[in-house]
Amino acid sequence: MKLIVQIPCLNEEKTLPITIRDIPREIDGVDEVEILVIDDGSTDRTVGVAKELGVDHVIRNTNNKGLARSFMVGLDASIRLGADIIVNTDGDNQYRGEDIPKLIAPILRGEADIVIGDRQTEDIDHFSFTKKRLQKIGSWVVRHLSETRVKDVTSGFRAYSREAALQMNIVSDYSYTLETIIQAGKKHLAVANVPVRTNHKLRESRLFKSIPLYIRKSVITIIRMYAMFQPLRVFFLIGGMLCLAGLGLGLRFLYFYFFTQSASGHIQSVILSGVLLIIGFLVLMIGLVADVISFNRRLIEDVLLRVKKMERSQSK
Repeated sequence: MKLIVQIPCLNEEKTLPITIRDIPREIDGVDEVEILVIDDGSTDRTVGVAKELGVDHVIRNTNNKGLARSFMVGLDASIRLGADIIVNTDGDNQYRGEDIPKLIAPILRGEADIVIGDRQTEDIDHFSFTKKRLQKIGSWVVRHLSETRVKDVTSGFRAYSREAALQMNIVSDYSYTLETIIQAGKKHLAVANVPVRTNHKLRESRLFKSIPLYIRKSVITIIRMYAMFQPLRVFFLIGGMLCLAGLGLGLRFLYFYFFTQSASGHIQSVILSGVLLIIGFLVLMIGLVADVISFNRRLIEDVLLRVKKMERSQSK
């Protein structure tokens, strides 16, 4: 049983030594523990520090590609390196490495495919009131859309079984946290939570630069992922609302036409009603096409999963 702890990094030369020293090298139920650092175009000595600290593997992106892509690079590399379990943690030492045994325990017991570390954000002192509220609302929304019970959806401290990692396909450029949970729920993977501890803040978050920007990007990611897996529901909801609005305006015109004899002043309602009905019908048709595309995407992902498994078996 091999465990690989992957650490996506961007200019983490100061915090990386603390993060790596905190990772246990011996864990019950695990034969090998290896550390993989993914450098996302750092301009400091992150790579040099990682090598000096004796990490097992270092991957360098040619430029800054973003957290989501670096995360996916790490998953792919860990699978090729023969990992049975992959743990993702941050290079800023936000999470306690000594909680890794607790994090992977449900996977070792065969109870989960993915385990998310619950930071219990309500008890984190350096989180602002606004950040705590956003975290609570965001987690509630993602739980319902993904049909999972994840308590802390933005936690980057998480463990994946090899089978779960093989099924992850990240399309977002911003962050992987929300997208992977929605994917896991729609692919019927078993997702578990375990409470984990956090360390004192060593630097400000680079992902949470401003509240409006964070909200906008998170909402876009959630809508995109949900529409990707449930296009028929999304487009039928939008198309249905447009058709109902058009029907309502049409009925309004008929009311004035038959009961008030003043329909001539409401001809705009007929025009708008027709426009809304046409647009609503087109949106419904787009939903049917998107549903077919979604089905084809699932077939392509199944083929991709088989290819990944074949590549791994051939590399042994």
